[in-house]
Amino acid sequence: MEHEDMELEKKSIENRTIDPAQVKGWGIDADPENDPAYPMKVRNNAEHAGYSWERPPQQIANVEILHSNERPNLSSVFGTSTPPSGVSGMIRRAAFDFSENSYAHWVPLMLADRVGMIEGVVSDLAHGHVPNVFEELGLKADWKHNRANLITNTVIAVAAGAALFAFLRSRRNDSDDEDYYFDD
Repeated sequence: MEHEDMELEKKSIENRTIDPAQVKGWGIDADPENDPAYPMKVRNNAEHAGYSWERPPQQIANVEILHSNERPNLSSVFGTSTPPSGVSGMIRRAAFDFSENSYAHWVPLMLADRVGMIEGVVSDLAHGHVPNVFEELGLKADWKHNRANLITNTVIAVAAGAALFAFLRSRRNDSDDEDYYFDD
């Protein structure tokens, strides 16, 4: 009987119609006179004609620039602040051998980002700078604005680490317990 009541309630909710005039804030943009962009834009469908602009002059590439193998040339303007280097650069170069519609392109790029982060920490330590990992990972902001999620993720990470540690330790103990006897 309880199941039938739930079905009836579900059907009555589905059949309810909402009058937008009765909901505060709904339909406020229905009147074109009330549209803030309406008086500023002359609507003449010129957008469909296409844009005609001169290509900007080609930026000079003074560092290695990786670009899609689907493009025959570099775009006119590009970033040069972090050219590929180290192990992460090798991974990025390999990723750009593949088409942009392939996992073989995007997964290595994500891996290269993680490797680049580790390379940055190692570089900081090599130059005598100890990184403030707590702030750089945004944990201070998480503690202030999203504390419950931070605590949950921390508990999960600690539990996963403890489980991995216990598993590896038990495997090591199992291999230590095995006695090998050799007959002479």
